[in-house]
Amino acid sequence: MSQFLDVPNFFTAVYLVDFSPSLCEVAQKRFARLGWSNVKVICEDAKKFRLEDYENGHSAGRATPTRSASSYFEPRPDHGGADLVTMSYSLSMIPDYHSAIDSLQSLLSPHGVMGVVDFYVQSKVDVSFRNHTGGLVGRHVNFLGRTFWRSWFDLDRVSLEPGRRDYLEYRMGTILTANLRNSSLGAIPYYIWLGCHKKPFSSSSLPHEIVERIDALATESPYLVPTNGMKSKDALTRAVERTAPEIRSKAFDAAVGNLSANLPLPAFFYQNHHWRIYYDDQLEKHTQFKDEYIYAFTWEDSRVDAELLKLGPDDVVLAITSAGDNILSYATQSPARIHAIDLNPSQNHLLELKVAAFTAQLPYEDFWKMFGEGKHDDFRSLLLTKLSPHLSSRAFQYWLENATIFTKAGGRGLYDTGGSKHAIRVFRWISRLFACRRAVTALLESKTLDEQRRIWHTKIRPALLSPLVSNIVVSSEAFLWAALGVPKNQLAMIEADHAASAAVRGPAPTARPTRAHAIWHYMVNTLDPVIETTHVATDNPYYLVCLTGAFSPACHPDYLSREAHARLSRPGALDGLRIHTDEIDEVIARISPGTLTAAVVMDSMDWFDKDDNGAGAAPRQIRKLNRALAMGGRVLLRSSAREPWYIREFEAHGFVSKQVGDREPGRCIDRVNMYASCWVCTKVENLPPPTPGMEQGEQGVIGEDLRL
Repeated sequence: MSQFLDVPNFFTAVYLVDFSPSLCEVAQKRFARLGWSNVKVICEDAKKFRLEDYENGHSAGRATPTRSASSYFEPRPDHGGADLVTMSYSLSMIPDYHSAIDSLQSLLSPHGVMGVVDFYVQSKVDVSFRNHTGGLVGRHVNFLGRTFWRSWFDLDRVSLEPGRRDYLEYRMGTILTANLRNSSLGAIPYYIWLGCHKKPFSSSSLPHEIVERIDALATESPYLVPTNGMKSKDALTRAVERTAPEIRSKAFDAAVGNLSANLPLPAFFYQNHHWRIYYDDQLEKHTQFKDEYIYAFTWEDSRVDAELLKLGPDDVVLAITSAGDNILSYATQSPARIHAIDLNPSQNHLLELKVAAFTAQLPYEDFWKMFGEGKHDDFRSLLLTKLSPHLSSRAFQYWLENATIFTKAGGRGLYDTGGSKHAIRVFRWISRLFACRRAVTALLESKTLDEQRRIWHTKIRPALLSPLVSNIVVSSEAFLWAALGVPKNQLAMIEADHAASAAVRGPAPTARPTRAHAIWHYMVNTLDPVIETTHVATDNPYYLVCLTGAFSPACHPDYLSREAHARLSRPGALDGLRIHTDEIDEVIARISPGTLTAAVVMDSMDWFDKDDNGAGAAPRQIRKLNRALAMGGRVLLRSSAREPWYIREFEAHGFVSKQVGDREPGRCIDRVNMYASCWVCTKVENLPPPTPGMEQGEQGVIGEDLRL
């Protein structure tokens, strides 16, 4: 502890309790030698230790209790309790661990923290159904390991049965936990656990107060709105308050279930920041991603988003997380709230890591190494000492398990990870195969667009857009999904657009209606305009990171600038962020009606099945978006099709659509140019049942104004 804190000055008093007289004597001599007069050594059974017995001005050295044995049956005096209680490899050595844990819990102050580190063995079967353990990364120990280590420690009367840790997690709320192996001692399993009292806000909070506050964190609930009388509130506030009891988050459902069973709340509710919303990490819809994110960086142009959305302090934004880059770009514009959504837990872990780096106020140099260069030799140390207080337990476990992404010697760093790494590696393979790696370097060193264009057309384009690459690699459905995240329905839209294009149906056709030709033309229409109109090395970070595996000080996403770092590192700068690990449908269905002002759904609508129209998934989501959005609220979307079929569904469900980007052949709609079109759909009409937020007669007037 002294490596991290100035013990003599940081703590008013420290009580070291042990039942072994010889160990207490060693400890007493050590602290006397160090001159730590605030440390008191207590030789006593931990179950019987009472803090109030010693908080009477004792100085250093061996202290003795001041109460008689009979006084333990008397009511205990009101005492503030300990701010920190720790157990170091001792819980496994206490025979009557139930009473010891109960006793230590009673010592803890209402806002105190308890820390435990100890050996353990456990099967995932024991805990996979629990939602209050803080995550299961690395917790499972196989049968041979459980049998060997339990027998080995039994020889020293150290008990590794899982019930000890289970009871600890039952009696307390889990803040952070990690399951590790001591590789220097034969990979002995051990855990680190931080916890607090079960009630997350105040030890005096009533159950209904706890769950209401939890629910307000996840939805646009009016629970925290001051009550100033109905007359002083606008129509939207009154309408939302009337309907709010019907809008409940999954966090609320989990909290009610746990509290009714006298269980701790899920670990999300005990973290220092409440931006990560509860989710069940054992559901198949989350485990399908196998603990890997697809995108290490975001493929949407934040500059264009800013121009189209023009976010202000009253905006409530819903957006897909991806790698979190654009979420943080929106945050620099200081909207009232941002709801970041992604079904893949690892994508949200990546966003959480970036948010934690801002909140921990990491120096810009460290921040740049992590997310600009994608490598940092001291990442693990930063994670443990600086970032961990600002991470949820699951995100902390994930990055502790994957710290080598940033630290591996000879590794390529963050931007050579995730599903998108396959596309980058294929490009490196192509550049080696066709001997054009020097040409790539020359392109990045080019000073003008003309020089860049010449290198592209003479050296790189013939290799990257060769028929061999298109036929064997890029047109593969498996590659398109694994490397670029292109699902089959989106691929079908690309093929349909190609089949209807002039290249196939024109008077002088130059292509056939095949997948290989469709993908080749899509790549041509994507890459050629980018090279023609944007200078990659200085103004296109999206392609720079693909070519080099890192950003540069001259070319990077908005959130990596020094200005953004200063803004987002301010206290409270990200308090309005909520990170949801779920489908868009599930989140918008639980957000109070009429509260969103902008929804950025990227290309997610392309994933829906066109043939499932009518009562299908796309119309259902559009209806939910209509309900969640305020009048005049906007949906910003991109599509692989120039005229996506679902735009008609938006227009049939209370929206006016406007195409704000059309990628005609040879034209660039933004610096990424990966999509064929970009649209803004504005809500002009409420669907029945009416969305709260409009007094009678108000809806039609605003609708007419927006149509104009």
